[in-house]
Parts: sequence; C-alpha cells; structure tokens
Amino acid sequence: MGEIANNATDKAPKNSWFKGLKSELKKIVWPGKESITKQSVAVIIVTILLGVIIFGLDFIIENAIGIIIG
Repeated sequence: MGEIANNATDKAPKNSWFKGLKSELKKIVWPGKESITKQSVAVIIVTILLGVIIFGLDFIIENAIGIIIG
C-alpha cells in the first residue's frame, strides 16, 4: 500500500522527453498569413457588432427605465 507505480516513462531520461517534445512540435501545422488575416478581420468585425448590439440594448433599457420611473 502507498507504493508508487514504476512505469517505463518514469525511468526515461529527460533527453528522450525533449526528443518527444521536439517531434510533437514538428507536427503542428501553423496557419498562413492569409488565414490569420481573415480570422483577425472576422474577430474585429464580430467584436464591433457585439459592442454596437450591447450599446443599443443598454440605451433602450436605460430609456425604458427612465420612462417607467419618470
């Protein structure tokens, strides 16, 4: 009871861990400049639209409460 399991990875040297990390990083497919530009423009447009929607709702609710309270 209370014993730690001995796995093969527990005994592996750090060097092999770094080799594995390096091989995994090579598998990453980085997006191209065109893709990043399109996604950035989409994020900016959606952010502006949501800002306008929130501003509009806030304006309407504020005026409605002002009318109700008088």
